[in-house]
Amino acid sequence: MENREDLKSMLPFLPLLLRSSNLFWPSQVVELLKTLSKGPFYSKVDTGELLFNAISNIRDSLALPSLHRLSPFAHEGYALFFDELISREEAAKWFADVVPTLAKLLLRLPSLLESHYQNADNLRNGVKTGFRLLGPQEAGVVFLGQELIGSLLVCAFFCLFPVSDRDDKRLPTINFDHLFEDIYSSYSEKQENKIKCIIHYFERICLSMPEGSVSFERKVLPLEQLPLCVFYPKADFWIKSVVSLCTLEVHSSGFIEDQSSGALEVDFSNKYLGGGALHRGCVQEEIRFMINPELIAGMLFLPCMEDNEAIEIVGAERFSNYTGYASSFRFSGDHVDERDVDSFRRRRTRIVAIDALCNAGMEQYKLEYLLRETNKAFCGFLDQSKCDHKRLFQDGGLKGSQCIQAGKDDDVMVKEFPMDEAPSTSVEIALNGEESVNQVIRYSDKKGSWCEDPEAKIGIATGNWGCGAFGGDPELKSIIQWLAASQALRPSVLYYTFGLKSLQNLNQLSRWILLHGWTVGDLWYMLVEYSSQRFNKETNLGFFAWLLPSLYAHEAP
Repeated sequence: MENREDLKSMLPFLPLLLRSSNLFWPSQVVELLKTLSKGPFYSKVDTGELLFNAISNIRDSLALPSLHRLSPFAHEGYALFFDELISREEAAKWFADVVPTLAKLLLRLPSLLESHYQNADNLRNGVKTGFRLLGPQEAGVVFLGQELIGSLLVCAFFCLFPVSDRDDKRLPTINFDHLFEDIYSSYSEKQENKIKCIIHYFERICLSMPEGSVSFERKVLPLEQLPLCVFYPKADFWIKSVVSLCTLEVHSSGFIEDQSSGALEVDFSNKYLGGGALHRGCVQEEIRFMINPELIAGMLFLPCMEDNEAIEIVGAERFSNYTGYASSFRFSGDHVDERDVDSFRRRRTRIVAIDALCNAGMEQYKLEYLLRETNKAFCGFLDQSKCDHKRLFQDGGLKGSQCIQAGKDDDVMVKEFPMDEAPSTSVEIALNGEESVNQVIRYSDKKGSWCEDPEAKIGIATGNWGCGAFGGDPELKSIIQWLAASQALRPSVLYYTFGLKSLQNLNQLSRWILLHGWTVGDLWYMLVEYSSQRFNKETNLGFFAWLLPSLYAHEAP
């Protein structure tokens, strides 16, 4: 265990000790957790205030440095929630049944991690899937069991993760002290209901522990052009593309997470995964992290995304229903996730986190920013396993529907691989952890070894990415995502407008464009031309009205 590079990368961020190939809690922590696991009659922990005192005692036993001090009003936040905001019946059940079970789960964390590392190397035919820090420009994948994720999230609830090195590694917040502090220092119903979602998750896993797994993949488009590898495109790539535009299905109501077509669902992410989920944030990304709390585990080991990166998470289970948005967000009860599982025991919920430009204003119409946004979406939407380079890159490359595979001696070879039999999710294609992202991506040489749903055609489910609080132009962003999905060879885009008035003609516009047989390059050219005029104040029209004035002919000035 001591020689494992994956474990070494995580040890500074875990509250455990490693000695003689064993992970373990300090002995004093074990005693405190055993006491807590015996229930309130024995531990005397039956209020939020006493729970926080117990958490503080555990933290003291870990001898965390002074830099690890908790948020000033976290104590008051835990007390307020468990002693005043939930009913006495709910509180009694929480302290009698849930807290002891959470303590037992924490006690199992060392053995869960050891078991994980013992199995990680063999999980995917030698592809590294072990729990590790997946840093910037480090393409790779981590598979975690749902029980291990549960134990890690209990650590976060108990605020046990060391934090002093997290800023240096550009890692998001992970402990829950800010989440609880904010309910006291600046009370809001939405913050209370965010916590209710988390608490409900813990109640559910204490009743019945899920037995599946979740994968977390860092996707990278290399910045330099390499043979047989999809790299970070320049503007001329887009304008020369002759790839056909995919279908665009517009929904004026409904939610991305409720789609049932198996599409890749877009998380309108902050560059720091999770955004304000563990602070006061409560918009699209934060809500998704509350109803699918296993997503929070990625915040532990995935540093912020750079312009050529995205994060794809497959298998996160949904536990809560909700109503509202932002200040009106409310927990509305239990959700039973009925999505089936794949051969890797992941629920067929595919989520891709892509971060948009924030408050770019008129700069968003400049070519460099158009390119940045389109490439960001392309990185998230691209499934490297499709590998039809002739369609992706119009200046040559592989013929037909070939893709790269590794031979027995790791020599690169080209092998026929029909497009409708290609692996369908990008996590099935992971770089070997010892390879640089500047090396050719290698595939398993056995069909089916990690190919899931070989005949599935997985589209994109998205909406007003980078708009709202991020200030993006909805018409611009909808077209950018359509371009990226089409170039990534996705069969379709399900676009949820959330009733936004400026997108009421998106369906008619897309039908007109498809009817006239436009390619990605055609639409990109028009988008660039419009954006140039908009930036130079030669037009004040939205893109739709600029491109197709007849759609707005009835709107007399």
